[in-house]
Amino acid sequence: MDLVLLREERKKWLTWKNIVPYQEAIKNLPSHDEVKVTLDDTVQIDISNLGEDGALQIKETALLMKPWRKGPFGINELFIDSEWQSQIKYNLLEPHFNLKDKIVGDIGCNNGYYLFRMLGQKPKKLIGFDPSAIYYSQFQFLNHYIHSDIVYELLGVEHVEFYEHKFDTLFCLGVLYHRSDPVAMLKSLFKGLNKGGELILDTFMIDGEEEMCLTPRDRYSKIPNIYFVPTVPALINWCHRAGFESVEVLETMVTEANEQRKTEWIDTQSLEDYLDPNDKTKTVEGYPAPKRVYIKAMKSL
Repeated sequence: MDLVLLREERKKWLTWKNIVPYQEAIKNLPSHDEVKVTLDDTVQIDISNLGEDGALQIKETALLMKPWRKGPFGINELFIDSEWQSQIKYNLLEPHFNLKDKIVGDIGCNNGYYLFRMLGQKPKKLIGFDPSAIYYSQFQFLNHYIHSDIVYELLGVEHVEFYEHKFDTLFCLGVLYHRSDPVAMLKSLFKGLNKGGELILDTFMIDGEEEMCLTPRDRYSKIPNIYFVPTVPALINWCHRAGFESVEVLETMVTEANEQRKTEWIDTQSLEDYLDPNDKTKTVEGYPAPKRVYIKAMKSL
């Protein structure tokens, strides 16, 4: 697979009619050398001597780039209240990994919230994968002031195994259920890891001790591209079939309204709209409400 050619082709995405306004807004952003970045629950960017005009320009640029799915972010007094309170997931997972001096990839990285948080652990290299020109533009907007050396690739999980180098740690959060062949995806991630490497993954799950999965007929929680929702034993079997030596279940957790909800920064529906209004334990389709399992899968040395 020629990733160099693929990158050149995908750069053209930034010239699409709906993406050009984002790119132009980024080019016109005011630049400032005195910037303080705080990598906490809110990734906070404080810019000295920004001024009212600069603050307004930044706010207008951020609003232009809606929807903001992952976050939250702050830029001076501006608070980007994303749909997902992503700090909940990151703080749950952080005790289970050590990224110092490691080569790390985040598959489906969205606007880079998790990547920015990972900077605090001093990895050797951080690379995000996401084939979305909108989320890439949001990352560019934020990184215009954060000035990180994160590499953002407009590539997907299917390209990981062909990447120019292997990874010590791969994150794949909220992607597996979007793939029609989850075992093939896990194999691609496995091939992208160094020996002794680790995969941190989360996906939708259903309760049960049997090795089985839910296959929605049409939509799950109003989402059309959800193919398989496994029990934990089924997910573990998928990982073993992909080649992983061991699988550790880190946590299972029902998605609550404090983690995913509608805000002024998305202008679309959110979790409360996806659930049965008379029974919050079910989706509007009658399936079990969204619940996630978080795992760590290891590749043998």
